[in-house]
Amino acid sequence: MTIRVLLFAVLAERVGQREIVLRLRDDATVGDAMDTLCAEHEAIRAMRENIAFAVDLEYVTRDFVLRDGAELALIPPVSGG
Repeated sequence: MTIRVLLFAVLAERVGQREIVLRLRDDATVGDAMDTLCAEHEAIRAMRENIAFAVDLEYVTRDFVLRDGAELALIPPVSGG
């Protein structure tokens, strides 16, 4: 399957792009996608434990099963006031 990964804020800045197209096996989970992304991008690996996930605009956990064409958003922690 193919999914789109959207990066925001500091993740987009550190990776140098706002979107990544990722190819995964058909029964892949968000955790599987993260494993692949972390292997390819040090910036994502460094923030791995602090990233929230949304698939098609709904917050999900690492065990959520993805579908072909899904949009996975990686949401880093935000600060400010």
